[in-house]
Amino acid sequence: MPAGAMIKFSLKCDQDHQFESWFKSAAAFDALAQAGHLTCALCGSAKVTKGMMAPRVTTGERRENRGEGGQKLDAAVPVLSKPQSALEEALKALRKEVETSSEYVGDDFVREARAIHIGDAPDRSIYGEARLDEAVAMIEEGIPLTPLPFRAKRTTS
Repeated sequence: MPAGAMIKFSLKCDQDHQFESWFKSAAAFDALAQAGHLTCALCGSAKVTKGMMAPRVTTGERRENRGEGGQKLDAAVPVLSKPQSALEEALKALRKEVETSSEYVGDDFVREARAIHIGDAPDRSIYGEARLDEAVAMIEEGIPLTPLPFRAKRTTS
């Protein structure tokens, strides 16, 4: 494959959810899958395999669409991923609600949730990251929390 080329795979999880993703190569997909770094976009299952597909490869080169006579044509920008089911639409709506009505605290989630629970921080809706063992410990302490069926969008700030 030429430098900068990517391959798009159709994927599915053990719950038969289907989705797509781009990879540097088939070997890159295999390495990520073996390491457990791939999850279903709908249910979070780590049991992801390649589905039936006709591979689509891009070289990263930009080509202009030109009509007869060489005039530049406006081409619609393809949508890389649009919701395909009611479940995907519901997850999209849930994500929007969480992101607009809660404060993202990132890796400080455990500390901040405990502070809110004991009254050392203002009571408010928060979301962020926690390891499974940390979440279990918080539940055992009586701290109310709900796992989200999506990962928070990473920020660069």
